[in-house]
Amino acid sequence: MNSQNLPIQETAGNIALVVGATGIAGSNLAIKLLENGWTVFGLSRNPKNDIEGLHPIAADLLNTESLTAALIDVNPTHVFFTTWMRNDTEEENIRVNSAMVRNLLNVLSPKNSVKHVSLVTGLKHYLGPFDAYAKSGSLPETPLREEQPRLNLPNFYYAQEDEVYEAAAKDGFSWNIHRPHTLIGKTIGNAMNMGTTLAVYASICKHEGTPFIWPGSDAQWNGVSDVTDAKVLADQIIWAALNTEAHNKAFNITNGDVFRWKWLWPKIAEWFQIEFEDYNGTIKPLEIVLNKKEAIWASITKENQLVEENLSQLASAWHTDLDLGRPLEVMTDMSESRKLGFATYKDTKDSFFELFAQLRNDKIIP
Repeated sequence: MNSQNLPIQETAGNIALVVGATGIAGSNLAIKLLENGWTVFGLSRNPKNDIEGLHPIAADLLNTESLTAALIDVNPTHVFFTTWMRNDTEEENIRVNSAMVRNLLNVLSPKNSVKHVSLVTGLKHYLGPFDAYAKSGSLPETPLREEQPRLNLPNFYYAQEDEVYEAAAKDGFSWNIHRPHTLIGKTIGNAMNMGTTLAVYASICKHEGTPFIWPGSDAQWNGVSDVTDAKVLADQIIWAALNTEAHNKAFNITNGDVFRWKWLWPKIAEWFQIEFEDYNGTIKPLEIVLNKKEAIWASITKENQLVEENLSQLASAWHTDLDLGRPLEVMTDMSESRKLGFATYKDTKDSFFELFAQLRNDKIIP
């Protein structure tokens, strides 16, 4: 990974509030901020104190009284919003997730401490929301570029962005929007976690002696794709926050390479020392497979003394199915941040393999 072009600036006086500090994006960002000398507060509904140096804060983003009390002595210079809440419909997603952003910024507004706000969204900005996922009638042109207009569809990412824009105009802070593709990194209990989902699935295949079966579409199997290592996302978030030329812009963010799943899938199978099956003309949703494996995973956990026996806390097959079942190849243009000097790069194969090794070392998988 090349981070040599990231700006070297004094960070001792910077106070970060990472919203969603237990998630893939938030936890990796918090760790990197701490490594760079920031004071870091991590806000979540159920905070974990497993990051050394992080100041955990428990608060409900939908309850302004809870937020006001929790943040009474916290005066952040930088707010990094990396979380969202899944609801049954996109209308509810919009109502709830926009309120979360609005409530937080309203509570912080009287403090006059916030200089910059970063919001992490994703490629649904271009592909459409979950209940219309890549099915808007006309598929977007790829590679996906930041200049592409919003879809004429309800989308909670747009609502979150608008809350940031409105608060920035009112309170005078700068902002960035970061749009990663599928995030690869370690966390437990995250709603969208392809890397760990595939690691759990592969571990079950190895235990049962069954092949690692491709669950997705022809377009994804044969098409060009990319993903985003959570550490690469963290690098871009910090770089943009500290680089005034990058302020008030939206940035795509991926590892910087591209791949085809028909190349990567066998390599994942090889890492786990299992056989695989490629695309054979039929989508085979992983959610259907893993929904029947709770007892098997509990047995694997007991046999190998693993730390999490609840399969649903590790695997988010529904989201992996959405990603791998898309009817188009999806890759992202990175030119905007590259032109401004962001140079971090990660080999995607290494992203997956390093995650698998970490999961094994931490006794998440056998």
